[in-house]
Amino acid sequence: MSNGKDDNAAHNNSSPMTLEESLDECMEALDLFLNNHFNESMERLRSKVDESMYHALIYATVLEMQAMMTFQHDDICDAGATMKSAQDLCQRFRRKSPNLGKSTGEPLTEEQLHAEVCYAECQLQRAALTFLQDENMVSFIKGGIKVRNSYLIYKELHSYVKSQSCLKGPSHTHLEGGISFGIGAFNLTLSLFPPRILKLLEFAGFSGDKDYGLSLLDDGATAPNLRSMLCVLLLLCYYTFLTFILGTGEGHVAEAERLLKIFRLRYPRGAIFLFFAGRAEEMKGNIDEAVALFEDGCKAQQAWKQFHHMCYWELMWCFTYKRAWKMAYFYADLLSKESRWSKAMYIYMKAAYLSMLPREEERPFGEDEVDLFRQVPLFKQKIAGKSPPTEKFAIRKARRYKAHCPVRLSVPVLEMMYMWNGFSMIKNRPELTEGIIQTLVEAERTLLESPENEYSLDDRCVVHLLKGMCLKNQGLLQGAEECFHKVCSSEKKLRFDHYLIPNSMVELSLLFIERGRRDEAIKLLHKAKNNYKEYSMESRTQFRIHAALAKLKAGSVDEDQTHP
Repeated sequence: MSNGKDDNAAHNNSSPMTLEESLDECMEALDLFLNNHFNESMERLRSKVDESMYHALIYATVLEMQAMMTFQHDDICDAGATMKSAQDLCQRFRRKSPNLGKSTGEPLTEEQLHAEVCYAECQLQRAALTFLQDENMVSFIKGGIKVRNSYLIYKELHSYVKSQSCLKGPSHTHLEGGISFGIGAFNLTLSLFPPRILKLLEFAGFSGDKDYGLSLLDDGATAPNLRSMLCVLLLLCYYTFLTFILGTGEGHVAEAERLLKIFRLRYPRGAIFLFFAGRAEEMKGNIDEAVALFEDGCKAQQAWKQFHHMCYWELMWCFTYKRAWKMAYFYADLLSKESRWSKAMYIYMKAAYLSMLPREEERPFGEDEVDLFRQVPLFKQKIAGKSPPTEKFAIRKARRYKAHCPVRLSVPVLEMMYMWNGFSMIKNRPELTEGIIQTLVEAERTLLESPENEYSLDDRCVVHLLKGMCLKNQGLLQGAEECFHKVCSSEKKLRFDHYLIPNSMVELSLLFIERGRRDEAIKLLHKAKNNYKEYSMESRTQFRIHAALAKLKAGSVDEDQTHP
């Protein structure tokens, strides 16, 4: 194994690397990466990007991970160009017409098979970047075509490696890991998408098989192969984030912890795994344990500030659940100074935390929430060609502070907490839910005592929705149902917060599922899905509706067919 630049130079001047040498070196580079030696890992990979398809692919993959964390246009373009170069390199190693599925002709060599799987992976990752880059239809269709082409290669490879004509070389486990990752990622990701979005991606009539995707990724994560890191990261993202934000809010803590147990033994100080371990504790409601793990994640490395920002974001929410508004403000302030993801969002959160403090209490750094709310629209940005929906929401909410005598937002922090499905985080912690209810009761009293204005009804409905979430956490389902009904019955009178109606319907239907009122739940979900358009955070709500319908139809008829 070459080590150091002189060795690398000597190696480059001699014979080209074998496939096995290339895989071994990339495994070592990933090992360094997971042990927080990011720069050394990147150096190792960068030195061979022009000759080894695996060095090129893994190097581009790490750049893509970085781009997804920063959301910076330049980082996304850089990752896209690097991934395109990696794909071009893979093309050089592919057979001119692979004909994988045909029994005629020479079987593919091991290197040609690996070139196929690497090529498909480059396409899949370029598709992910295409979706990030722009939200217009052309990008969606371009991305969709890349995904489909990639999937066809994976599908053929999958059949081929199971056939008699496939020669199993010494690197076969890495090949199988690549196929498991590709087909697993494809099935899992597509299972999350509502049919409407699948149609846009030209996947009409296709829906991913979630369980099949999860089982393939699990196989890939626990086998000793180069893709195990990608499989485990995708699974941890799914179990600790996607099921919460785009799902019905249950999360999959046990599955996440099973994987974390393996990888935290291997990488006890690995910042990535400390972060996900913190997230798992947060999901269980163990907020102090989560805080300790996120703080450890920040201490574990200083090279990649993006990891710190991810930890700060979670710490901000942990202190929100505890109603420690000044501590939460401190992390929002850090993010507003250091992270470039969404300045408007961070400034909005700073203002929101200050507005939760008693009026007479001194503000940190002498800042004033009214000034901050007025600044929010100034920081609006197009990230990779698009404004994040949460940023649009923050700008819309901050608009009322433009007035000379602004009407205060009632509970802006708790409203944003709802948007990130934070009420699910505290369902096992009655004292935290009780604290939030106290805040809401005070807000309700203030609204009743204040003179009526154009925002009054909308503000009362926000409080009803959030109160319903707390009552549901406390098992007071009848009370929760009444709160959600109050919002739904105000539909005609709402003036600004139109998102409240479809979201209250989703919450009501989830309540009905819990109470065994399946048919009412289905009816309500279809109403929420089909009757409301152009409201704040619409795509997030549509994902949640899709997840709730998928939950209902598990083991039963496809409800989409019975309710057109």
